[in-house]
Amino acid sequence: MSGDTCLTTTLCPAAGPKPKPCSFKGGSLGNKYVRLNVGGSLYYTTVQVLTRHDTMLKAMFSGRMEVLTDKEGWILIDRCGKHFGTILNYLRDDTIALPKHRQEIKELMAEAKYYLIQGLVDMCQAALQDKKDLYEPVCSIPIITSPKEEERLIESSMKPVVKLLYNRSNNKYSYTSNSDDNLLKNIELFDKLSLRFNGRVLFIKDVIGDEICCWSFYGQGRKLAEVCCTSIVYATEKKQTKVVEFPEARIYEETLNVLLYETPRVPDNSLLEATSRSRSQASHSEDDEGFELRDRVRRIHVKRYSTYDDRQLGH
Repeated sequence: MSGDTCLTTTLCPAAGPKPKPCSFKGGSLGNKYVRLNVGGSLYYTTVQVLTRHDTMLKAMFSGRMEVLTDKEGWILIDRCGKHFGTILNYLRDDTIALPKHRQEIKELMAEAKYYLIQGLVDMCQAALQDKKDLYEPVCSIPIITSPKEEERLIESSMKPVVKLLYNRSNNKYSYTSNSDDNLLKNIELFDKLSLRFNGRVLFIKDVIGDEICCWSFYGQGRKLAEVCCTSIVYATEKKQTKVVEFPEARIYEETLNVLLYETPRVPDNSLLEATSRSRSQASHSEDDEGFELRDRVRRIHVKRYSTYDDRQLGH
C-alpha cells in the first residue's frame, strides 16, 4: 500500500467495551497510518496529514486533546463521515474540487467549520456566492391557483400589483387567425414589464379565470383598472368568433399609473388626476374629484362590435 488511502465502509453498531479516552502521541508515529472511524465511515491517513494545518485535527493528533479509541484501535470521531474524505484531500493538497450542488457545499462547509479549517470554509463561501449570483432569478412570478390565493397575495403586497389573466384553453368559441399571435404578444409584454419593474411592482399570472386575456392593475390592495383584450367580431345564433387584441399603449399607461401607489401609501391626488383618462365634471367640488379618482375602477375594453345574422336557415 502506498500513499494515503481511505475506506468508505459503514460500520454497524456492535456490542462490546465502551471506547476509552487516551492521549495520542502523534510524534512517535511520524508518517505511519492511523485508522479513523468518522461516524461509521473508516479512513486511513497519516499523522503528518492530520497535523499539517493548524486545525482541530492537529490539536487531536499532536497530543493536545484526548481522543477516543475502540478495542481494535480505531480512533473515533463523532461526526458524519460523508465529507471527511474531502476534508483529508484539502489537508493534503490545500485545494479540492468542490461538489456541484449547493446543499453539498453547505454540508462540507459545516464540517470545515467544525474542524476549524478556515481555508476550506472560505472556498465554500466563495462558491456559494458565485452560485447565488449565477442561478438566483431576476424576478419571481407567482401563478394563481385559487381566488383565495390571489386575494391573499394582493392584500399582503406592499407594492402595486399587475395581473395578467390568460386562459386560451377554457373557451368554446372560435378565433380569428391572428388571435394566437396577439395572445403571445400580451404574454411577451408581461414578461418584459416584469423584468423592467420587478423591484417596484408585483407581477402575477392567472391561468384559471374565465376571460381569455385580461390585465388587472391594483394599488394598496384595491383594483384600479382593467384592460380586457378579447372582443367579439362575428356572432350568430350558434357561433361566436372572437379576436384577442394587443392594446400595448393602454397596458403601458396603466402599468405606469400603478407606480403612483408605491410611496407614499396614500396616492397623490394631483398625479392621479393628471394621469386619469377622463376628468371629473366641472360641477363637482375639488374634494369630490379626489374621492372619485381614488374609488373608481377604470375598465378599458377593446372596441367591441358584432354582426348578428337573424335570417332563417335556407333563405
